[in-house]
Amino acid sequence: MAIVNSIAGFADEMAGWRRHLHMHPELSLECFQTAEFVVQNLKSFGVDEIHAGIATSGVVGVIHGRGDGPVTGLRADMDALPMDEMTGADWASTIPGRMHACGHDGHTSMLLGAAKYLSETRNFRGKVVLIFQPAEETIGGGRMMVEEGIMERFGVEEVYALHTDPYGDLGEFRTCPGPIMAAVDDFVITVKGKGGHAAYPQDCRDPMPCALAIGSALQALVSREVDPLGSIVVSLTMMHGGTAFNIIPESVELGGTVRNLSLEVRDLAERRIAEIVTGQAMSYGVSAELDYRKGYPPTVNHAAQTAFAVEIAREVSNRVVDDLPPEMGAEDFSYMLNARPGCFLFLGQGKGPSVHHPAFDFNDSAAPIGASFFARLIERRHRI
Repeated sequence: MAIVNSIAGFADEMAGWRRHLHMHPELSLECFQTAEFVVQNLKSFGVDEIHAGIATSGVVGVIHGRGDGPVTGLRADMDALPMDEMTGADWASTIPGRMHACGHDGHTSMLLGAAKYLSETRNFRGKVVLIFQPAEETIGGGRMMVEEGIMERFGVEEVYALHTDPYGDLGEFRTCPGPIMAAVDDFVITVKGKGGHAAYPQDCRDPMPCALAIGSALQALVSREVDPLGSIVVSLTMMHGGTAFNIIPESVELGGTVRNLSLEVRDLAERRIAEIVTGQAMSYGVSAELDYRKGYPPTVNHAAQTAFAVEIAREVSNRVVDDLPPEMGAEDFSYMLNARPGCFLFLGQGKGPSVHHPAFDFNDSAAPIGASFFARLIERRHRI
């Protein structure tokens, strides 16, 4: 690993930041203590501009280089997850029902480390825009920050982000040009009939057969309506209806998720699910309503910026994968990549419990590697 020497020198300090954040997790947009911690550190580093309260609790810091030059955004997410922790670590969450199970505490510490180094050295032209965002796990803090105009307000030309990866070896960077993570949509289907005694179905309009038929027909989207290389997942994950063995229910509710990698497939899925719901309801003589909830769009890396990010990753690590198959998880950094060209990369932290697992913990040894990547990216792109 080619970790920047001065960053390696304050690795223990980065671990301290990260563990403090891990002990005090905050959810969604309510990252106020985390944001204050970020602000105080940015002030101590001598960051030139600090803007708080964006997207409720987001923070943007700006570091000025030596003279005019490019403007690059670097992003970290700050929010935790609503779950209990099982790590047993000395720095485990102090708040029941909340934990940093996706590494956002590590992402924040990596960007703080890069900020400290870049503020001290100023070995670059132009400006670095440090983006600390809330609500990645919930309602899209990235979208909100973009909608509040951070790209235009701070003149961001390109934007980059890292995400910790418990499936990769320590220091292994993984990315690809084009789609790297999926769009995520959710749906709720309510089938309504006429309830009654299960012994007399002729006097009822049973919603259950229609609900089962809808669930079966949804799978045809995957197997028969989308190109096998088009990548789509339709998962029916909830089915609620009925209260007793001898009662035909008045209604049945279905819920699930749709994942895909292109806007065309996304639009097809929404249209066909609506048609399936309407058609099956008509054939069974019941009514049905679809509530289709569009979530994050696909996370799509830009080719030139990805090639550049891969070059930087290879300067920092001898483990770089530049043709990672896309994943069907979702990321609200997608909104920032829709607004500006850039790249999203995974950074291996050593193999262990998955993100969103109660035993997950960020590996502090990965933080100096991530901070070095951000620092080298700025020094190369903003070369004096």
